[in-house]
Amino acid sequence: MNSPFPIERRRFLKTIGTAGILAPMLTRRLTGSPTTPKLRHASFGCAGMAAADIRMICSSEHVQLVAAAEVDLNRIQEIKAGYPDVRIYQDWRELLDKEHGNIDSVNVSTPDHMHALMAMAAMQRGKHVYCQKPLAHDIHEVRRLTEYAKDRGLTTQMGIQNHSSRQYRQAVRLVRDGAIGRVREVHLWSNKRWGDSGPPPASSAPVPAGFDWNLWQGGCAVRDFVGDNYYHPENWRKRLDFGTGTFGDMGCHIFDPPFEALALHAPLSVRSEGPPPDSWNWATNAKIHYVFPGTAYTDGPTVPITWYDGDQRPPAEIQSLVAEKDDLPQTEKSRKKTKPGLPEQGSLMIGTDGVMLLPHIESPMLFPLARFKDHPMPDVEQHSHWDQWVEACLGRDRTSAAFGYSGPLTETVLLGSVAVRFPNTTLAWNSADLAFPNHPAANIHLRRTYRTGWGNAEL
Repeated sequence: MNSPFPIERRRFLKTIGTAGILAPMLTRRLTGSPTTPKLRHASFGCAGMAAADIRMICSSEHVQLVAAAEVDLNRIQEIKAGYPDVRIYQDWRELLDKEHGNIDSVNVSTPDHMHALMAMAAMQRGKHVYCQKPLAHDIHEVRRLTEYAKDRGLTTQMGIQNHSSRQYRQAVRLVRDGAIGRVREVHLWSNKRWGDSGPPPASSAPVPAGFDWNLWQGGCAVRDFVGDNYYHPENWRKRLDFGTGTFGDMGCHIFDPPFEALALHAPLSVRSEGPPPDSWNWATNAKIHYVFPGTAYTDGPTVPITWYDGDQRPPAEIQSLVAEKDDLPQTEKSRKKTKPGLPEQGSLMIGTDGVMLLPHIESPMLFPLARFKDHPMPDVEQHSHWDQWVEACLGRDRTSAAFGYSGPLTETVLLGSVAVRFPNTTLAWNSADLAFPNHPAANIHLRRTYRTGWGNAEL
């Protein structure tokens, strides 16, 4: 059913952090014959990104929101008001047990540590899955979700909504069409700082009424609740057991255009030259080097890709390749919100015939400017990532970020979560065996152990 409450545009775009590129999607509705069946849908999560996913998925007239699960019942008011007929559960497992015959699909829009458990349980019941990025918390989980979805022929999509944006699709086309020649190296960065240091506060705090702290921890080891927002509802991204740091949050977005454009799959090696995590938290200021096998779109037998976050950035000689952007007309600079130096988040692809700067969620820019001033931008359409998935679930489309694509992308990103634990060590990666053949100690970080009662035989 259509959402019965209006979406306040500015607040919604701020919530999902997409800076306005999704505005054309907000009024788009799927079209079809009156006999088109309804996609009976359930959501794991009701607030934050889950609320955004619900609104976008259920903006289709061919979707009916049947049920939703939320461990914090203090965060269900908006969805309950917007969808008064939705059945709310606190335990997602109870939702699946009671509603599996009434639903066709789910979105998994929760902290990272629950993605695999929820998505796998839904797929085991034959449900199509829209799962937020990163696909899972650990690499083994990602591989199993990818394999299981393929084996069962289920319709899947990872929530990298910018993958469907005009800007990201233009960037992929420019590289594939040879605008900058064959790519020699790639640099990716984000200014976000999903890290911390030191143990949790020593004293526990009372769990708020309506919040099931045990259920929120899921398959992780039990610990004390230590107060509002240390874990829930936001800062879980900083904690080793629950989030995946800045690279887990933003890596799947920013790595996506070069990963697709260069037809990458799995790297040959990964090496961290940034600070390691402590026993509780991810660090900031990561610098992670990947080496990939060359492809038809790269120059040479291998191609290096480097990720930076926090205060880290590409070296000055790399940044100088796009220093010309400060010469853009002021009106153009204002429109693109560019500042001297690199944008806060984005990527640089350096080719044999030029350089492409892709600020996160903005249009690609080609350098040198004089050479590319008349170069046309590819004529590509803006898609709705959510509508595409709905249409695919109904058998009328295919998803562009199905687990078959987003799984290897997420595995690549999460190799960074292993590499940072072994600073200044080159870890050779054997993707087929899911192992680091030259460093067995690193293999223990590929797969987690769930606490008693939370395991899944398929994971």
